[in-house]
Amino acid sequence: MCDSSHASQNPGTKKLTVTEAVGTVLAHDITEIRPGEFKGRAFKKGHIIRQEDVCHLQRLGKEHLFVLNIADDEMHEDDAAYALANALMGEGVKIKGEPKEGKINIVAKADGLLKINRDALLAFNMLGDIMCATLHSNTIVKKGQTVAGTRAIPLIVKKDVVQAAVKIGEQAGKIIQVKELRKPKVGAVITGNEIYYGRVKDAFSAVITEKIIAIGGEIVGTYYAPDDEAFIEARLRELINAGANLLITTGGMSVDPDDVTRFAIRNIGVGDITYGSAVLPGAMFLVAYLGDIPILGIPACGMYAKTTIFDLILPRVLAGERIGRRELSEIGHGGLCMKCAECNYPVCPFGK
Repeated sequence: MCDSSHASQNPGTKKLTVTEAVGTVLAHDITEIRPGEFKGRAFKKGHIIRQEDVCHLQRLGKEHLFVLNIADDEMHEDDAAYALANALMGEGVKIKGEPKEGKINIVAKADGLLKINRDALLAFNMLGDIMCATLHSNTIVKKGQTVAGTRAIPLIVKKDVVQAAVKIGEQAGKIIQVKELRKPKVGAVITGNEIYYGRVKDAFSAVITEKIIAIGGEIVGTYYAPDDEAFIEARLRELINAGANLLITTGGMSVDPDDVTRFAIRNIGVGDITYGSAVLPGAMFLVAYLGDIPILGIPACGMYAKTTIFDLILPRVLAGERIGRRELSEIGHGGLCMKCAECNYPVCPFGK
């Protein structure tokens, strides 16, 4: 019994008698059924027919077989899979194992942030007869985790299709990458009169510390500040002098006249500042840069919401990405948290 009823229509195959097929490559799976005993694959596609297989095949009712007939302008699915994977791979990823029925997996070489060139991936998949499926871009992945799978869809694929895929990968500077996350030295300034004067218990410090430790970073200092521009500015400068290479501020981001945190950030001489994002929770988020030092301003939502804009942006910053108005606007699609009773982030649609 042949599992591929359309094998005879495949121009990459030819029909031979079982005895003529010895030494050729089987183009389809062959199933064996022994009532009450066994039902499964007796011969796998890609198997090289041996003389000792002839009697077994004849017992299965096979007098003819479809075998591979690869023309000069064609490629076997496994050879195509290698070429496709190499066209897709950039830094931080590698091939896992050998192709299986034309499919090969791509895995992360180390922990990091997955980056997908989505426009190039679309062009790749639009070629037809080949495909690649990936995890979402900006997913944090672990060493050895499968991040993509690619394959040739037919058993035999035209070389010009594979060559076109390779060209897309080359022009894109590769399509799939895993970027290493640097381990930050974080300086935090918790702002707000209510916290500074002890009227409200601070919840920000624990949240920030937990999230920074989880990614392998360290806290070099945490200061509390009232709603005073000069005071906040001075604390930020002290943290920079203490070796902080990532600054985080909390609170003071709304339009209330006492909310002055973003003005204090501006005062330390930042050359690039973006206030406001297309994400809920986190619309009043701020990103600024003092040279190469990123500054992330977390609004009040970071104190009571488990997952916010901060969780989406922090890994990208640590992967070396420069965040500005475009990046904060693009994540509006998928940027609405569903506020699930039990948060399963990052295994959820938020930020995707």
